[in-house]
Amino acid sequence: MYKHLLVAAGCLVAGFFIGFYVSNNINRNAGLKSDFAQNPAEAPFLNQQTQAVSVKEPNAAMLPDVTETLEKAKKEPENFEAQMKAGDLYRKIQGFQKAAEFYGTAAALKPTEYEKIVRLGNSFFDIGDFEKAEVFYLQAIEKKSDDVGVRTDLGITFVERANPDYDRAIKEFQTALAINSKHEPTLYNLAIAYYKKSDLENAKKYLTQLEQANPKSQLVGRLKELLSST
Repeated sequence: MYKHLLVAAGCLVAGFFIGFYVSNNINRNAGLKSDFAQNPAEAPFLNQQTQAVSVKEPNAAMLPDVTETLEKAKKEPENFEAQMKAGDLYRKIQGFQKAAEFYGTAAALKPTEYEKIVRLGNSFFDIGDFEKAEVFYLQAIEKKSDDVGVRTDLGITFVERANPDYDRAIKEFQTALAINSKHEPTLYNLAIAYYKKSDLENAKKYLTQLEQANPKSQLVGRLKELLSST
């Protein structure tokens, strides 16, 4: 009887995760488009670690076994991948506090591999813990200082946190541009940082550079719409 109850409970948990994940992805994708259309000034920045992620139709069959994943994470606290997978599950349903707990356990394992460090930075970025994301992006940059993507995400953390540091953000974006002067996300975010700093002259300057780098970039249209509203 007890075994049957456990199985039933596990199915309920899995069903909750899958149902929330499917509906939330649909609503979230639609919401981002409408939010930007209604209020472009408040639209989220284009950041490196989400830019390359394809928007696919949710497929419940492709989701990991939720119960098994969470049990593995609890039973194997020294397993970095298990902690990350559990954190990812909670992040998908916006259970950010629980996600942070699992990511924190993973972080305590102090991985030294570059990609793992970046993954941790990206994970904390995704749940809005920008100060923690900064810690891991800095560790990554110490290992690979010419990674324009990570450097750009680091800059974004200084813009998005509760107490923004626009000057520090601009410094990181400028460093990234010194590596790749035509990197579109960096040019875009740099213009946004200047805009938020109320420096419209420099914001328009980097809009021009972005347009020169790629006149057909969707980011050009976004910036023009934003700056024309001021």
